[in-house]
Amino acid sequence: MNAADILKTLRPSRIIYPVLIGVGVAGFLLFRGFDAEAFSSIKWTWHAGMWSLIAVMMMLIRDLAYMYRIRVLTDYQINWRRSFDVIMLWEFASAITPTIVGGSAVAIFIVHKEIGNLGKSTAIVMVSALLDELFYVIMVPILYFYVGSEQILSIAQSGSMEEMTFGYGLFYVFVFGYFFILAYSIIILYALFYNPRVIKWVFIKVFSIPYLRKWRQDASDAGDDLIIGSKEIKGKSKDFWFKAGGATLVSWTARFWVVNFLIIIPLTGGLGFADHMLIYARQLVMWVIMLISPTPGGSGLAEIVFTVFLSDKIPAGLGSSMALLWRLISYYPYLFIGAIILPGWIKRVFAKNPSE
Repeated sequence: MNAADILKTLRPSRIIYPVLIGVGVAGFLLFRGFDAEAFSSIKWTWHAGMWSLIAVMMMLIRDLAYMYRIRVLTDYQINWRRSFDVIMLWEFASAITPTIVGGSAVAIFIVHKEIGNLGKSTAIVMVSALLDELFYVIMVPILYFYVGSEQILSIAQSGSMEEMTFGYGLFYVFVFGYFFILAYSIIILYALFYNPRVIKWVFIKVFSIPYLRKWRQDASDAGDDLIIGSKEIKGKSKDFWFKAGGATLVSWTARFWVVNFLIIIPLTGGLGFADHMLIYARQLVMWVIMLISPTPGGSGLAEIVFTVFLSDKIPAGLGSSMALLWRLISYYPYLFIGAIILPGWIKRVFAKNPSE
């Protein structure tokens, strides 16, 4: 993608599609399952206010951790103010493009316009993605064996036969997705730290198959990115990886725990540690399912998956309301923040590097 294509992808008017889809699905879920009596029974005391505030603070912590990570990955070439722009625009790009497509090219463009080094920008985006995948690959088995498959699958063990079939179907999607991410992570690790040229050769051979040949050039470009990324990150210190990995752990944990604290709001008795871990584990399953969404930022599918996986931990009649509240805190702000800062960011970076 060239600069014109990427700026077209980032145009603020595109926020209308995920908003319409997300609000439309949320509205349908509210219409179908909203219980006014259950909603009115929530006691909006200091207890509810405190947990609402903590949920919002989790998103702030998540963003701060991502900002710190991008500073570490760029060797502190960008300050906190510019790192805010990078992360908000990166999240904006993810929010307005289909989850299944991803936004790596846009992310590389954003980082490149900040640091002026395309090779290093490519490496930064690849390492960011790898750290995110490794968090998932490591945390899934830890929580899976701690919580137990029976608890995670309990979403599919209640309700009608149709609901059970749907629940098990989602779980099989998760299993396939996990092993796909595991294989992808192993390939990227090998390429970045050992031999990227071998992986490029494999890519080209695989995409020389007649039915895949039209993507051969893309595969070759991906191989080139791996070679560039490998050159950029080799020799990084243990301190570098500790800081980047620690920031990744903090950011993802904070992101997932938004839901934990939102669920506490209508529960006067709170949640036990085991319940927190179960909700955390189910969100890992939810996340991989949302990765296959054809809609921008998972709009629509995210709300449905939320109600399927977490309804048994939420008072009856409040599942759709909590799903909407979750998206209002964790998704929609990036649409509007990105749309607001994009014009000023374009003006700044193109004034700095008008020819790139």
